[in-house]
Amino acid sequence: MSLLDQPSRPAAALARLRPGRPGVCGPGPGGRPRPVRELVLIIVLFGAYKLGRLLANGRVREAFDNAHRVWDLERLLGLPGEAGVQHGLLHSGLLVHAANCYYAYVHFPATAAFLLWIYLRRPVHYRWTRRVIVAITAAALVLHLLVPLAPPRMLPATGLIDTAARFGPAVYGSPQTDTVSNQYAAMPSLHIGWAAVIALGLIVTSRTRWRWLWLLHPVVTIAVVVGTANHYWLDGIVVLALLSVTVLLLRPPLAAEPAA
Repeated sequence: MSLLDQPSRPAAALARLRPGRPGVCGPGPGGRPRPVRELVLIIVLFGAYKLGRLLANGRVREAFDNAHRVWDLERLLGLPGEAGVQHGLLHSGLLVHAANCYYAYVHFPATAAFLLWIYLRRPVHYRWTRRVIVAITAAALVLHLLVPLAPPRMLPATGLIDTAARFGPAVYGSPQTDTVSNQYAAMPSLHIGWAAVIALGLIVTSRTRWRWLWLLHPVVTIAVVVGTANHYWLDGIVVLALLSVTVLLLRPPLAAEPAA
């Protein structure tokens, strides 16, 4: 049989034989996005978030007026006082130091480690998780710009102290000289929001009966941010409401993935 008489190969087979690096323009192995693209996207989003927070600086009086309103609203709603959580921490120097370390060192590393894990081990759910984090972070940024809010550690009416400044380690310097973060962006709490996304993502992608223990991460985070006087109860309630709406709009994928 001559070469002209041989049956033609399917187009897909020919495409596989063409030279070039596989998956450069399409998804990577396992259907996950290409890593360089994702890294660039995360850096751009983080930069935009930090820039947006800094744009809200300079509204100190408004931030303190809003803080008084939030404090009064919590009392009107009958929410428990944040002081009760802080007093529990202050019974032990080790406990308050651990809470300060949790606030300072767990938030970003835990989120980064979770995103890396779900990217590598649960690629079907990675895109959904990324969209959820981007959505609640964008919504939080809008609220930071619209409703500047001084945290309870700055408001004398709360009777709370800045545990990080008193016992260490401290994350923030003086608000007047802080050019890195906007300390008047307490509403809503992304510490709580991102911790809840981590727990939700790990629960959704796990099959073990112990997966519900991941809820301890947002629960501990709530206790930490309130006890260290960095956030009000309402900061957590608002971000969890935003997350609930986001998850209703962005349903997790139904496709099953192999266990890691």
